[in-house]
Amino acid sequence: MENRSDFLIQFGKTLRKHRKEKGLSYRELARRCNVEYSNIGRIEKGWVSIQLLTVFELAKGLGVHPRELFDFDFNPESL
Repeated sequence: MENRSDFLIQFGKTLRKHRKEKGLSYRELARRCNVEYSNIGRIEKGWVSIQLLTVFELAKGLGVHPRELFDFDFNPESL
């Protein structure tokens, strides 16, 4: 990963993977957590930086531990 935007993109890809594995639409995930459905797509594309509490809400809505949303490789020195 080269920079912070790469980190956001990787986080978004992981979020998308979990959402699709659960068979959830943006709207269905939004109903399960306290996040606007329109923001979920933006998060998955890496367009926005989110707060830690949003990570918690997303994990809760997906029924996964928050650490699972960070299950991707990255080089902390590149951030």
